[in-house]
Amino acid sequence: MFYYVFFGWLSESVPAFHVFKYISVRSAMAAVTALVISLILAPSLIRWLYMMKIGQEIRRDECPPLHLLHKNKQGVPTMGGILILLAVTVSTLLWAQFSLYTMLALGVFVSLGLLGFADDYTKVKQKNAAGISGKTKLVVQSLVALAAALVLIFYGKESFPFYVPFFKNPVIENLGYYYIILAMLVIVGTSNAVNLTDGLDGLAIGTVTIAALAYLVLAYCAGNVKIAEYLYIYYARDAAELTVFLSAMVGAGLGFLWYNAHPAMVFMGDTGSLALGGAIGITALLVRKEVLLLIIGFIFVMEACSDIIQVASFKLTQKRVFRMAPIHHHFEMQGWPETRVTMRFFILALIFAILGLATLKLQ
Repeated sequence: MFYYVFFGWLSESVPAFHVFKYISVRSAMAAVTALVISLILAPSLIRWLYMMKIGQEIRRDECPPLHLLHKNKQGVPTMGGILILLAVTVSTLLWAQFSLYTMLALGVFVSLGLLGFADDYTKVKQKNAAGISGKTKLVVQSLVALAAALVLIFYGKESFPFYVPFFKNPVIENLGYYYIILAMLVIVGTSNAVNLTDGLDGLAIGTVTIAALAYLVLAYCAGNVKIAEYLYIYYARDAAELTVFLSAMVGAGLGFLWYNAHPAMVFMGDTGSLALGGAIGITALLVRKEVLLLIIGFIFVMEACSDIIQVASFKLTQKRVFRMAPIHHHFEMQGWPETRVTMRFFILALIFAILGLATLKLQ
């Protein structure tokens, strides 16, 4: 919105406003706007959530020792993801061009955020931690991913090469309609992986913010024809506008982390985790760096795999591989303080984000 006002009207009479045509300026402004919205509105939202008694429900039946470790989290307001949804959406609409990529990313983000909101609301209303059934969430997530893939196929008018790290050229020139399957796997998988990561104060929002920063760099490179050609990556003109969306995610993430750091004053709930995971997933698809997500999002992969391994092992052998899954709880059960687990996961997330970006020069 601001882009069209400043660049389309004010720039004609005030040359200084030409600066808003630069993606770097608008990305910076998007990050600042989302950060300010988060910092200003968070106290009011937290008070309202307390007043409405929208608090975290701790599952007491799964692991009593962990319940004792997290007893201070009982009643802490959840559904704080509302703030993230608001900050990212407003900031993106203000500073981004209305391109297909931007609208797709925002659409997936908001749609999965609404699904998470419904899940959080169900948990609060029923006063238990179950919420919407896993099958229902999986169906809705798949439909959102399907819709995004179909829009891109029929309106994007692009090819869908499949890239693998360390290879200059795509290993598959055009996935065609198989892209739908890939889109569903990436969006649904990433959304649920981030949701599993959201178990300790600041863990999910911190690791998502790091991943968003990495994909911000990738989106900028993919949207610049000279850089894309130099790095042998897929060029998509609209990809550059994703940097505005991702910058808004980074700003909102930092603002939310201010209140979500240990001891957390508010939790994002599924409202935030499903939306943020979906946003990372759709971004990876749009810049054609889906496989690289396994490196950049290593923490999410580790969390999801630990949960899958734990469930499979118990069903097949009646034995558990980890003391508790996802894996961040395993380290807690070994006696690591919550802050130590979180900070070490942050370090790992940063290392793997850098490694992921480094692969661009190793192909």
